[in-house]
Amino acid sequence: MKKQKISDAVIHRLPRYYRYLDDLYNKGVVRISSNSLGAKMDITASQIRQDLSCFGEFGQQGYGYNVAELRAEIGHILGIDSGHRIIVVGVGHLGHALLQNFDFEKVGFRIDSAFDVSPALIGTEIRGVTVHSMDELEDYVASYHPNVAVLTVPQSVAQPLADRLIGLGVRGFWNFTNVELSTKEDGVFFEDIHFVDTLLTLSYRISQP
Repeated sequence: MKKQKISDAVIHRLPRYYRYLDDLYNKGVVRISSNSLGAKMDITASQIRQDLSCFGEFGQQGYGYNVAELRAEIGHILGIDSGHRIIVVGVGHLGHALLQNFDFEKVGFRIDSAFDVSPALIGTEIRGVTVHSMDELEDYVASYHPNVAVLTVPQSVAQPLADRLIGLGVRGFWNFTNVELSTKEDGVFFEDIHFVDTLLTLSYRISQP
């Protein structure tokens, strides 16, 4: 049977579902209807049912969704239980802030190494994560096989660095470099984060009469 292709729109809504369900779960909510969940998320109940139907059958008519079960199922779909290994490349202000404040483990990523070119940073630790020299990158990737890299490096080195990591087998990139990365390799994925896009979206909204 041919595997159903899931649209990017659905894929990008899944983390929102997980985030809301995780909040409900932590508050002790046992079940919720698609109408109630939709009202919280500002989307329609039919959209929720349509999105979830891409992955199987969830919920019961007249009962709704078991919050714990749906949270676990969506977490599994998102790969939270996969134990992805992740590295941070570039430990300037942004890279340091991510290492210091972002809970990678909560969303299923195991992080234990970061890389930078600065002698002042090499050998230091941030929340238990050691910063290594970029000269150690190849040996580390060959030994530990991380499949995701967080890039917080200057724009001028972003694409060459991505190419280098792709050649080493890294398949996913959380890209904060403000450069749209690309590759001809199959099975490699980029999530390009552009802070200014969201700020300009906000600017548009508050500028309307």
